Amino acid sequence: MFDNGQGWLIWLGAALLMVGIEVATVDFMFLMLAGGALGGSAAAALGAPVTAQAVVAAVVAVVLLVTVRPWLKGKFSTSEVHKMGAAAQIGRSAFVLDRVSESGGRIKLSGDEWTARSTSGELIEPGEEVVIDRIDGATAVVSRARVTGS
Repeated sequence: MFDNGQGWLIWLGAALLMVGIEVATVDFMFLMLAGGALGGSAAAALGAPVTAQAVVAAVVAVVLLVTVRPWLKGKFSTSEVHKMGAAAQIGRSAFVLDRVSESGGRIKLSGDEWTARSTSGELIEPGEEVVIDRIDGATAVVSRARVTGS
């Protein structure tokens, strides 16, 4: 089968097939196997026997799976979780509209008015900046924003 000097074409076809599968899966597994098939294709083009072609393909694929795949997955995966809804408000700053105390108040957060209460019972006056510590139902639990000195 590989003795007619066209074995490299079979390896190349296998590599293309695996690239096609990779496009559907996007896991970088079949891309590494395609790299191994390209190694087998190169070995076949250089006249290596079938056994050597298979060994080259396997070694190249394993090396790519162990070294390149983790790097690629790290490059293309999103490590930051995108928070949505109320969880996305935590850590954001807002401005006090009506005095905020432990029992209540109002703030302006992202253009919307929210009910708010302070943590640790501090009184925060209108116009002051606060930071959202957590959201309890529809109420933002806030603390005074820390001013950084210059």
